[in-house]
Amino acid sequence: MSIVVLSGNPRRGSRTAAVAQQVANAVAAVVDLPVTTVELADVAPVLFTPADPELTALREAVARATVVVVATPSYKGSYTGLLKAFIDGYGPDSLAGVTAIPVVIAGTPRHTTLVAEIHLRPLLDEIGASTSLGCLAFTEAEVTDAAALAETIAAWAEARTPLIRALSATRVTTTSEVSA
Repeated sequence: MSIVVLSGNPRRGSRTAAVAQQVANAVAAVVDLPVTTVELADVAPVLFTPADPELTALREAVARATVVVVATPSYKGSYTGLLKAFIDGYGPDSLAGVTAIPVVIAGTPRHTTLVAEIHLRPLLDEIGASTSLGCLAFTEAEVTDAAALAETIAAWAEARTPLIRALSATRVTTTSEVSA
């Protein structure tokens, strides 16, 4: 059982990954699970090599996670091609039982909801992930105010604490039943 941060930013160590890490840490504080970060920038050169062992291992780690925080900057009103190429390696129900939290960093307020709710959330639903915890979307300006960002993420997690616990308990039960 784990929480995986999946950063679709083509730059390693981006603000996108940092915000996603904060979201993952807020969830981890509720369910006490370890957090692992996957920077897709690290595997970009092999992204279109389906049999690559590192890429296969990353996809399997995401599919085994209890919660996956899927983060992307907004690129031309959508998620990054890097993230899309990674997600395309999954079949229709590959993330069944995984709770995904879409996180978007956008340049303008109009792209926050567009990318998070209209583009990224349906993509994750398509591969079987549950997006029942909702999306988090921020403008670049909101991300630069560290205190306000931390407060927003903490309030988001606090409001969802019962649901986070319930989803995590369901994933533990489901995984245990499969293993038996």
